[in-house]
Amino acid sequence: MHIPRKRFGQNFLRDQNVIQRIVAAIRPTPVDDMVEIGPGQGALTLPVLKLAHKLSVIELDRDLIPELEARTEARGGLKIFEADALTFDFAQLQQGKRLIRVFGNLPYNISTPLLFHLLSYSNLFADMVFMLQKEVAERLAAEADSSERGRLSVMVQYHCDVELLFNVPPGAFHPPPKVTSSIVRLTPYRELPHVAKDYDLFASIVRHAFGHRRKTLRNSLKELIDAATWERMPVDSSLRAEVLTVKDFVDISNTLSEA
Repeated sequence: MHIPRKRFGQNFLRDQNVIQRIVAAIRPTPVDDMVEIGPGQGALTLPVLKLAHKLSVIELDRDLIPELEARTEARGGLKIFEADALTFDFAQLQQGKRLIRVFGNLPYNISTPLLFHLLSYSNLFADMVFMLQKEVAERLAAEADSSERGRLSVMVQYHCDVELLFNVPPGAFHPPPKVTSSIVRLTPYRELPHVAKDYDLFASIVRHAFGHRRKTLRNSLKELIDAATWERMPVDSSLRAEVLTVKDFVDISNTLSEA
């Protein structure tokens, strides 16, 4: 029997009602190119594979792979990548021009850097359905002028529509985590609502602004924007980062890129 490893952030889903509800939210079909991050012991892998008929999974813990292979052997269609999702090249999974559908129970200890890594491939994804720590899920969906709003909120919302689906209690897992989880659906925009002319500059502005979130924009962005340039900005420099919309950050970035 596999003992959950703390260093991998392993909490295995056990509740069949919750599993069925998550699979219903994923809505896998045989025409989909499905990818699971962190299949663990296969709680979602098996029911999704049954509906999709084929599935690629990315698993870091090599000790879990023989069990996965044994449980899915008769079903076929499972391709296992022993790899770290934080550095995995998701482009290798794309078949032709078909978009990939991603899902998984993301380990709490790497969820934020993993989400940033996935955003770099957002043009390859049709959608992403993830289980995350409730607080992280709420940050993803946090609107402007919310205390939960941060760098992750803005960067994810630049690329994706965010939909909070439902919560999952600790008792649905073994071992039970100390936090409540949430299921969230991220749907990358095929056409961005607001386009940054210089994406790296936009990302840098967001990072600096939230790196000193209690300061006004004039102070938090002083390394990037001088007083004269602020005079031409469409955003008030006395505001703080958390009150800005994605459009506001794009407007700042685009104005600066034209300076």
